[in-house]
Amino acid sequence: MKKENHVGIEPVLSKNAITVLEKRYLKRGADGKPTETPADMFRRVADTIAVQDSKFDKKANVKAVSDIFYNMMASFEFLPNSPTLMNAGRELGQLSACFVLPVGDSMEEIFDAVKYTALIHKSGGGTGFSFSRLRPANDVVSSTTGISSGPISFMRVFDIATETIKQGGTRRGANMGILRVDHPDIIDFIMCKADQRQLNNFNISVGLTEKFMQAVERDEDYDLVNPRNGRPAGSLNARKVFQRIVKQAWENGEPGIIFLDRLNRDNPTPLLGEIESTNPCGEQPLLPYESCNLGSLNLGKFVKNGAIEWKQLKETIINSVHFLDNVIEANNYPLSQIHDVTHSNRKIGLGVMGWADMLILLGIPYNSPEGIKLGKKVMKFINDEGHLASEELGRIRGAFPNFKGSVFDRKNPRPIRNATVTTIAPTGTISIIANASSGVEPLFAVSYIRTVMDRNVLVEVNPIFEKIVKERGFYSDELMKRIAEHGTVHDMEEVPEDIRSIFVTAHDITPDDHIHMQAAFQAYTDNAVSKTVNFPNSATIDDVEKVYMLAYQAGCKGVTIYRDGSRDEQVLSTAKKEEEKRESAVAEEEKKVVKRERPKALKGWTYQMQTGCGPLYVTINEDKNGLFELFTTMGKAGGCAASQSEAIGRMVSLAWRSGVQARQVIKQLLGISCHCPSGFGDNRVLSCADAVAKAIQAHLLEKGYDIDREPATHERGACPECGGIVEHEGGCSVCHVCGYSECA
Repeated sequence: MKKENHVGIEPVLSKNAITVLEKRYLKRGADGKPTETPADMFRRVADTIAVQDSKFDKKANVKAVSDIFYNMMASFEFLPNSPTLMNAGRELGQLSACFVLPVGDSMEEIFDAVKYTALIHKSGGGTGFSFSRLRPANDVVSSTTGISSGPISFMRVFDIATETIKQGGTRRGANMGILRVDHPDIIDFIMCKADQRQLNNFNISVGLTEKFMQAVERDEDYDLVNPRNGRPAGSLNARKVFQRIVKQAWENGEPGIIFLDRLNRDNPTPLLGEIESTNPCGEQPLLPYESCNLGSLNLGKFVKNGAIEWKQLKETIINSVHFLDNVIEANNYPLSQIHDVTHSNRKIGLGVMGWADMLILLGIPYNSPEGIKLGKKVMKFINDEGHLASEELGRIRGAFPNFKGSVFDRKNPRPIRNATVTTIAPTGTISIIANASSGVEPLFAVSYIRTVMDRNVLVEVNPIFEKIVKERGFYSDELMKRIAEHGTVHDMEEVPEDIRSIFVTAHDITPDDHIHMQAAFQAYTDNAVSKTVNFPNSATIDDVEKVYMLAYQAGCKGVTIYRDGSRDEQVLSTAKKEEEKRESAVAEEEKKVVKRERPKALKGWTYQMQTGCGPLYVTINEDKNGLFELFTTMGKAGGCAASQSEAIGRMVSLAWRSGVQARQVIKQLLGISCHCPSGFGDNRVLSCADAVAKAIQAHLLEKGYDIDREPATHERGACPECGGIVEHEGGCSVCHVCGYSECA
């Protein structure tokens, strides 16, 4: 329900939305407490963006425009990307989410890019890079008569730089790393995240060409090219390389793939150069030094009485394009080069969230021909009306400066204000604020388990489902409990078939359904569509390969997949599965556990670990069978940290003496964060628990143990900040409790 007050619509927020806003978006005072309400935030943003009208019309009614902008945000019909909500009207003033930086093949160019990356991350943006211009590893470096270390070694430099930057205290750094499939180091690149502790501030995608994909289909070899001189540098079998990409994606979700020739087919300003990279989630192709500000329409808000309100949607599209064009003027850019290129092309990216909500409210299953058909119709409407709105702005304000020679100059005599208008981004935290489904994704679950920081387990139910079942008269606590156990209603006979058919989740539909929906929206989107194709854990490598090929054949510009459970433990799961897992684990342990007795004397090694609470000394003792016990001593005696570290040592000792493998202990402790981390890069210690895990790892390596070095449990599972829900969307992980986003 919309309530009016003196500033317009009063935003009605869910509990999770309030948590996210207070933690990440609202202004804070010196005491760390919010000094503005959500309504104040929307008004701050609306005023800052609306006042830009006066640059083009000194008689502009800025207050009226501000009211329009405020009301469409406060009603959650439209929200801009997070940096705009966070920073508009504040000192930082950086409003864009997406940036691409060039990485040239010289030490000076590489480290300029590292410096620029730090400045962008500090301002709240994410960065994309193509490392395809860097000469391969072991190639000649004439200036030093040495050899090159190759793109992957320099990616680690960018990764460490990102790790050290806290984005204004509200957003973490994120990068996209792309390498062309014809680069000589392509195999190493495909495998560079096989060890999931490496390059954790990067998403990676392989840049595929049409020539390569044709070679895959024909099972032919293709040429590798040294970027230093453009000469052939060997050849590989295309199908085998493609299968290597697929297998690694099956293993842990990366690399994704991006079809470079399709990005450049739709490049509106080809005379300015080729597009080589995208933003971190892959939906925004950009030229070097280009940025783009995004915003999303909340489609569920445009359904009234079972029908789409096309007139209301059109009006909001017009206002959203106006808003996003003004953001270009209001933005405080981190680099002068970015200011210049962005103003020259004026790219904006209007997308959607709440697509699954719209389908539910219309009674249309996500995985149906009707759903695909409506997706095309809705996105065509948004794209057409968005371009008309941009043309109207172009008539009033002038076309984007690089209009001459652009594809619009050749095709359309009417000037257009923005070189691109539409983009489908993963809406992440703004969909939490709007209490909407994310992007063009289906629901993740009808009901799910939320594990919060104190390990309490709470049940969350989709609000539309809860409303419908109450209206239909079959709501009961027992039914809600059963749905929470299953997470889906598709096999529950107590729920009427018509409701089961529309409340489908990401795992109720096939991977092909995901691709067909992505392709439906891509057909009418200027830039690209960010979407995750979900697979069950049982999916085969062949299943993933078929979807990658389908994405190519269906006209997608890229694809990211995630096989359930292929990364670390997930907190978003059904209660029943969790209970079965616990019971099975207990039963297995009861069968095999025989606690080893302690001999009088043991040989041990002590490791000093620097933590945020001071030095922690970790002693690891072994008996004739291997690891036996662990003790900890804090440099500062007493206190909470010392007592907790002692408790960790006791539990680790009990685990080892009971037959638990060291890698399982590491997996449980590695990556746990506290309020006071220490160090950076490979030496960064997140907490005392993390220090113990790293000490065990160091010991195992020192003593030559054969161990799979497993990644931190938070990597794609529990939120590292609050332990809450983590969903996989658009190649990213987003916490639906506190708003943490892996991809900024």
